[in-house]
Amino acid sequence: MSKYTISCPCLFGLESVLSGEVKRLGGENIQVSDGKVTFTGDQAMIAKANICLRTAERVQLLLGSFTATSFTQLFDQTVELPFEEYIGAKDAFPVKGWSLNSQLHSIPDCQSIIKKAAVKRLEKVYGISWFEESGPIHQIQFSIHKDQVSILLDTSGAGLHKRGYRQTSMLAPIKETLAAGIVDLAHIRRDNVVYDPFCGSGTFVIESALHGMNIAPGIRRRFAAEQWGCLDSSIWKQEREAAYSRICRDSAYRGYGFDLDGQAVQLASDNAYKAGIAQRVRFAQRDIADFQMPEPETTVICNPPYGERLLDIRQAEDLYQKMGRVFQPGQGVNYYIISPHEEFESFFGRKADKRRKLYNGMIRCQLFMYYK
Repeated sequence: MSKYTISCPCLFGLESVLSGEVKRLGGENIQVSDGKVTFTGDQAMIAKANICLRTAERVQLLLGSFTATSFTQLFDQTVELPFEEYIGAKDAFPVKGWSLNSQLHSIPDCQSIIKKAAVKRLEKVYGISWFEESGPIHQIQFSIHKDQVSILLDTSGAGLHKRGYRQTSMLAPIKETLAAGIVDLAHIRRDNVVYDPFCGSGTFVIESALHGMNIAPGIRRRFAAEQWGCLDSSIWKQEREAAYSRICRDSAYRGYGFDLDGQAVQLASDNAYKAGIAQRVRFAQRDIADFQMPEPETTVICNPPYGERLLDIRQAEDLYQKMGRVFQPGQGVNYYIISPHEEFESFFGRKADKRRKLYNGMIRCQLFMYYK
């Protein structure tokens, strides 16, 4: 059975979380680098990775890697890649990508060269000089970092953070993949109780429920590669059925979300319904000042508003002080708080037991972890 080299980009800081997910799925030859996890697997693994990975941004097939410092080198080495193993005579194959700290820094020029190389290769294979590109999309992606080129095919289509339950969100939302990574770091299990006193559109509570009940995040959506003729279409059905069979329907997970904004509370409730876990969660309008210590053995995960986007810096700092007063230590309650404020601990009033650098979009943050 053919093996594929699979590359999954992720948000910076979540590489170890994603590599752990890949290992549990059965990925082989796992390699971790900044913002990416690469591994090998068969066709079933392509489907399984798309359906099951919580922190991957997308699932790509690596066609080849090489060094290029000129457009001639880029063309000559790209044209040697086996595009015909994936792209049919009528398939669409647009090109996009990025370049960083490389001699080939013009994105439009790199796109044009890679497209010409792919056309040249496919012309020779199919014996035609014009491609209608009316078939399924096979998105060619390239990355060039310090003159090292990778040419990939995207199997996901829309980014994997688009689970399907969050059509709209409040201002400054946390990305679903980042929320899932924090949930993993908080060691949420099937019998956990999770609170989020700044729930917004409900992402932490919902991702915790999906994790606690072992519901695959992509179980309800479709992927670009499901339409590809080069892959066995039955693998997607098989992997979805397998994912459904792994759901922990007897999970004791419960989630509670609170927010000062009534619209956010309604939106979170709607999103939980779309995610299929509405019976496991509750949302209510409540101010942080009214937060009461949860029951023992629970986990609080939150993304409090901060000055850069929603409040001015002073208001955010006042909020952190309120949190410090109502988030009391002990009694088996753990707190996981993400914030970009470097002095968060000073205003909160306690040093974190552990900190971890993460990125919420382009905003550099710290995850402050309190579990002692």
